[in-house]
Amino acid sequence: MHYRIFAFDRAKLVTDRLPGQVQDGRPVNGRRPPPFQTRQHRIMSSSAAMLHPPLLMDSHRPTCRFCAAGLRHVIADLGMTPMANAYRSPAEQDRMEPFYPLRAWVCDACLLVQLEEFETPEQIFAADYAYFSSYSDSWVEHARRYVEDVSSRFRLGPNSRVVEVACNDGYLLRWFLPKGVKVLGVEPAANCAEAARARGIEVEVEFFGARTAARLKAQGYQADLMVANNVVAHVPNLNDFVEGFRILLAPTGVVTFEFHHVLNLVRYNQFDTIYHEHFCYHSLSTFRRILARQGLSVFDVEELPTHGGSLRVYAQPQETGIHPTTTRVPALLEAERAAGLTSIDAYLAYGERIKRMKRQLLRFLIDAREAGKSIAAYGAPAKGNTLLNYVGVGTDFIDYTVDRNPHKQGMTLPGTGIPIHDPAKIFETRPDYLLILPWNLRDEIVRQMAGIREWGGRFLVLIPEVKVID
Repeated sequence: MHYRIFAFDRAKLVTDRLPGQVQDGRPVNGRRPPPFQTRQHRIMSSSAAMLHPPLLMDSHRPTCRFCAAGLRHVIADLGMTPMANAYRSPAEQDRMEPFYPLRAWVCDACLLVQLEEFETPEQIFAADYAYFSSYSDSWVEHARRYVEDVSSRFRLGPNSRVVEVACNDGYLLRWFLPKGVKVLGVEPAANCAEAARARGIEVEVEFFGARTAARLKAQGYQADLMVANNVVAHVPNLNDFVEGFRILLAPTGVVTFEFHHVLNLVRYNQFDTIYHEHFCYHSLSTFRRILARQGLSVFDVEELPTHGGSLRVYAQPQETGIHPTTTRVPALLEAERAAGLTSIDAYLAYGERIKRMKRQLLRFLIDAREAGKSIAAYGAPAKGNTLLNYVGVGTDFIDYTVDRNPHKQGMTLPGTGIPIHDPAKIFETRPDYLLILPWNLRDEIVRQMAGIREWGGRFLVLIPEVKVID
């Protein structure tokens, strides 16, 4: 039996034959479909039945996650890619891999940058979720410093309660324990929650929103501090999520949000941070409006170097908060206005810049391989999978990658099939270039892997520009 994948692009028809059979409603033993770069509609069919519904038609426009306005402008079209954290085991190598359109839209009305939802959070953050925060030394240190700062600033102690939403493996809450602060984590990935519990942290395994917050409040929980680091981007139901913080915060409580600043995504061509797991990309200007709708007001903001340039936003209940607004809030709002983030024009020019960068990256990699240079990679981050799939780089360019996370070792990267090994393999094969995929951790990785210089190995980063580090 044979199945065919059709891609319709206006008047153009592309076909590709895939041998295989059906398992759980999907063809298996198939190979990857071509990464089409425009709004195609994949249809998989057999002589018996339609196996997968077509993608949304061109006449359809999604609506904004915040203000519900119709979306009209795609600012980045990265083609068809798999889920960025869908690492594949040896048993899955001969099964067909699902690919979805990866497009970033911007809302005309509120300027929120956002993606469509093709898989639910329940599917993405399953029991085998592969991201564990504690495998990054610099991120754990970032969390430790944060705990020291907020404990002092907000006078947290044994009579205080801290709730972290998306606590992962306890990388942050662990630092409150020696201070006697009562902590609670909310984490949807059961395997990450178990790792946090092993550190002595109480964890609720579920998604956070208004319903969860109301239940916790009814059980007697109220938070003096709530923490939400790099989670607000992962939430499709944005308004319900933010409402949960208003419900669970004590009247004089504080919530801090950290997220990648969309200004840096656009300014520094950080397109690899776009992947399906991220539903939204925020500016302070837009995020302040999102909070205000749910009765929360911003009173401070910090610019952070993490993840290529992030914001830490401090908010409190509008009616009962006690903290005055710092000068950093209007200063950053003005900086965003000066950078063009309060106008749609700054976003609309972004797509062509991404295409130019793709060509530059391919030129470097082609030239290096033609010169006989070997290339391995370090890391298996979601951002690396966006980069490799969009550029079209697989084992024809990169022999393998390595990662400290044992949950990823022995798997392959989604889409590209690049195998993931223990970092010791670098010193066995001695590649000419070591491509750092989590470029936001560049300095940490260069220190860890300094030994490659013994054989003349060089470090390589591709974002925000191609750079070789001797």
